[in-house]
Amino acid sequence: MGKDFLEIDLYKPIHDLFVKEGYEVRSEAHYCDICATKDEQLTIIELKRNLSVELLAQAVKRQKLGDFVYIAVPKPKKLIGTSKWKDICNLIKRLELGLILVSLEGKNLVEIPISPKPFDFQASRQKSKDKRLKLVEELKGRTMELNVGGSRGKKLVTAYKENSLHIACCLNMFGPMTAKKITQYGTDPNKTWSILNRNFYGWFYKHEKSVYGLSDAGKRALDEYPELAEHYKNKILYNDQ
Repeated sequence: MGKDFLEIDLYKPIHDLFVKEGYEVRSEAHYCDICATKDEQLTIIELKRNLSVELLAQAVKRQKLGDFVYIAVPKPKKLIGTSKWKDICNLIKRLELGLILVSLEGKNLVEIPISPKPFDFQASRQKSKDKRLKLVEELKGRTMELNVGGSRGKKLVTAYKENSLHIACCLNMFGPMTAKKITQYGTDPNKTWSILNRNFYGWFYKHEKSVYGLSDAGKRALDEYPELAEHYKNKILYNDQ
């Protein structure tokens, strides 16, 4: 991002924009790249060739001095519009910073896609309400900690997989059954039929109309997760009493 340009190349287009907006602009004052004053309010702008953690940390320090703080970088050619860019913009907003993008090819256009303002954490959480509910549901649906935090490329034990293993245990112990019968052994009544019908892991097969059996892949899955298999076996025996 902006590797062909220097920080000083960002200065003039930003200087001219703020002057045009009625600011008095000064540069390199007490380690601040640009200071712009208007109506007794101080705006500080930090210039960098790239967006980085270092730049964000520097800008946060400037918030101790200025009323408004912007970070300014050359406009990226490929990053804008990607999920990574959206995450970066969200971080900038959460830090209550502003963002200035400068197109250094052609007419040196300056864009301000983000202005510094207080971040509404409550509104942000409200927007993610459904995702939070799904996360809580996932946590409640797990019985054991079989995953390792930070691991990559490994099969994860999810609540969906645990539910599937519970069903597999029932079929392994008692043979082919209907979804309704399986739920009598403690499986989730709201998910059992859909898990059997979808058969995401290939662990089940249609024995006859509305009756499901356990495939060889399902039997291997029980061997692959012995702790869960034993847990659900005991749970099934308890429900069968």
